[in-house]
Amino acid sequence: MSTRAERPDFKADRATVGAKKATDLHDIAQQVTVVNKALLQSQAAASFTEALRNVPGITIGGAEGGQIGNNINLRGFTARTDIYRDGFRDRGQYYRDTFNDESIEVLYGPSSMLFGRGSTGGVINQVSKQANLKSSAEIGATVGTHDYYRSTVDVNQAITDTAALRVNAFGQDIGTTRDQLRNKDWGIAPQAHFGIGTPTEITLSALIQHNRDMPDYGVPPLNGHPAPVNRGTFYGYTDDRTIQDVQTLSARIEHRVDDNLKFRNQTQFSHYATDARATNANAVLTGPLPDSPALSKGNFTSLPASSLFVRLQGRDRVINDHSIYNTTDAEWKFKTGPVGHDAIAGIELGHETYNNQAFRTTGPGMTAGTIGVVPLIDPAYTPRPAGTVTQATNLAESSANSIGIYLNDTITLNPYFKIVGGVRWDRFRAHISNSINSPSYAAQTNNFTSVRGGLIFQPTKAQSYYVSYGTSFNPSLEALTVTNTTQNLKPETNRSYEIGSTWDLLNDNLSISQSLFNTEKSNARTQTSSGVYTLDGDVRVRGYQIGASGYLTKQWQMYGGYTYLNSVVLKALDGTTGNTLANTPRNMFTLWTTYALTGHWEIGGGPTYVGSRYAANNNYVSVGGYTRWDATLAYLQKKWDVRLNVWNLTDKRYYDALIPSDGGRAVPGLGRMLLATLTYRM
Repeated sequence: MSTRAERPDFKADRATVGAKKATDLHDIAQQVTVVNKALLQSQAAASFTEALRNVPGITIGGAEGGQIGNNINLRGFTARTDIYRDGFRDRGQYYRDTFNDESIEVLYGPSSMLFGRGSTGGVINQVSKQANLKSSAEIGATVGTHDYYRSTVDVNQAITDTAALRVNAFGQDIGTTRDQLRNKDWGIAPQAHFGIGTPTEITLSALIQHNRDMPDYGVPPLNGHPAPVNRGTFYGYTDDRTIQDVQTLSARIEHRVDDNLKFRNQTQFSHYATDARATNANAVLTGPLPDSPALSKGNFTSLPASSLFVRLQGRDRVINDHSIYNTTDAEWKFKTGPVGHDAIAGIELGHETYNNQAFRTTGPGMTAGTIGVVPLIDPAYTPRPAGTVTQATNLAESSANSIGIYLNDTITLNPYFKIVGGVRWDRFRAHISNSINSPSYAAQTNNFTSVRGGLIFQPTKAQSYYVSYGTSFNPSLEALTVTNTTQNLKPETNRSYEIGSTWDLLNDNLSISQSLFNTEKSNARTQTSSGVYTLDGDVRVRGYQIGASGYLTKQWQMYGGYTYLNSVVLKALDGTTGNTLANTPRNMFTLWTTYALTGHWEIGGGPTYVGSRYAANNNYVSVGGYTRWDATLAYLQKKWDVRLNVWNLTDKRYYDALIPSDGGRAVPGLGRMLLATLTYRM
C-alpha cells in the first residue's frame, strides 16, 4: 500500500505524452520527465525556459534568423517544432508562460509514430489545467528585485453537478539583470467542461496571450569565447521590442461507450502574430566605420577588446502563423484469448500557413543593412538614430497540409511482460514562395511510415524494465521555411535504440528512472564546397540519463536528474566531421529539494549544472560550463502561503541561450534575483 505523503508532490505517476492518453509511466517504453505544478510553484518558475531547467538534456537556443520565441534543443537536436499543448503542435514563435500549465511532459527520443514529423530528440507537451467539480480560487502576487512584478489568478467554479468553468490569467511587468531588458505580458485561459463524469464530455477552451518584450541577441564572440564584457551589456537600441499575440481555441468531445471503448474528437485552431523590431551584434570590427575589417571564425585577435567595435544589424520582421488540427481516435481494451490489448487508433489532419515579411534597416551614413557601430566595451544605450530607413525585403509565404493515420497497442502477455508496438503513416505536403530570396517557389510531398516497438518486463509493481526502438523523419520544409537547395531532398530519417528502467522505492514515495540510448540521423543534410546540400551527413548522440522524484522522508522531497550526452558529427561535407553538435554539453545535472521544518516552515534549493558547449557545429566558439544555485524559504498555511525564492544565489556569471549565426553569440543568464510570492486560496 502506498504511504505517499499528502503535501504537494513533485512525483508524477502518469503522463499523456507517451501514448496519446494518460498512461502509467511504467508502461511507457521511453524515458519521460514530468515537471508538475507543485515543482513550478516551489521554484517560482513562471516562464517556459525556467520550467525546463528541471529537464536534463534540454538546452536553450536564441532568437535565430527569422525565428523568435522559445527555441529548444533536446538531446542534441533542435525541438523548434516539437513543442505541443494538450497533444497538438504548438508551432508558434512566442515566449510561453506557465500560468495555465498543470504540468510539462517531456518524452525523449524519436516519436514520429505518435506525433508525425519532427521529434528527433523528443517532444515537449504542455498540459493545461482542467475545469473540475471542486470549486476553488487562488490569487498570487510576486514582487522582486530589478522591478519584477507579476500576478496570477486561478478560479474554478462548478455550475451544475456535471459542468464547471475555470479561468486562469496572469499579468506581469518584469525587469532582469540585463541592461534595458523589460517584459510586459498578460494572458487569459478560460475553459468550460460539460458532462463531467457522464458518458459524454465536452470541453471548450482558449488561450489568449499578449507579449511586449525586449529581444536579446546576446554578445558576440571574441577569441573563441563570448566577449569579456559586463553581464548587463546589451547590443541594441532602447526602442527595440517584440510584440506577440497568441490566440488558441480548442474543442474536445469524448464519448465512453463502456469501460473498454472510448471515442474522442479534438480540434484546435491557433493564430500567432509577431511584430519584431530587433537588433543584433552582427560582427566585431577592428575600426569604428561600418566597412572596417571584420573578424571571423571565432573572432581571434591580439587587439585589446577596448579597441574593437560592433556592427549592429536589424532583425525586423512581421510573422504570422496559422494552424488548424483535428484528431479523431478510439481507445479500445480487449482480449484475444489470454492476451490483453490496450489499443488506440486514429487519424490526424492538419493545415498550417506561415508568412514572414523581413525588413532591411539602414542607419544614416551606414552601408546597407547596418544601423550603427558601437564600441564592444560599454556601448551607449540610445533609441535608433534619427534618419534610419527601414525597407521591406523578402516576403516568405508557405503552407502545408498533413494527414497521419496511426495505431498503437500495448499488449499484456502475462503479469510480467508487455509489448508496445505502433505504426503511423504520414503524408506531408508543403510549398513555399519567396519574393526575393531563392528558391522563388518550391513544393514537396513526403510520405513516411514511422514505427515504434518495445518490450517491457515488470517483475513487481514497483519495477519496470524495457528495451525499445523508434523512428522519426524531418522534411526540409518541416518548419515551413527552407534553406535553398534543400527543397528537393528527401526527409532526414532518425532511429533510436533505448534500454531503461523505472523503480518505485520507499513505499512508492520515490521514483527512479534511467536509460541508455543511441539516436542517429544517418542521412543528415550537409553542405558541399559548392554550396549545394545533400543527404550525405551522419550525426549521432549516445548517452545515459537518470531521474529521481519524490519523498526521501515524510518531510524531505526531491526532484532531479543527470544526463550524459556523447554527440558527434560522424560525417559531413562542410569540414565539421568529428566535431561535437552545437549547444550539446557532455554533462547536465539538476536537483531541487525541499524540507518541511517544524510547524509551517519549508526550506529548499539546489543546483543546475550545464557543461561546456559549442555555439555551432564548426566548434569555433565555446561557452564554459556553469553551476547555478537557487533557493527557497516558505511559510505555508491552509489558506495562504508566503514564499521567498532566490535565483542564482551565488550571482554566478554564465551564458544561457546560444545562437550559432554571425560567428556564434551567447545570451548571458540572469544574475542574482530575489522574489517574494504571496498566494491566497479561497
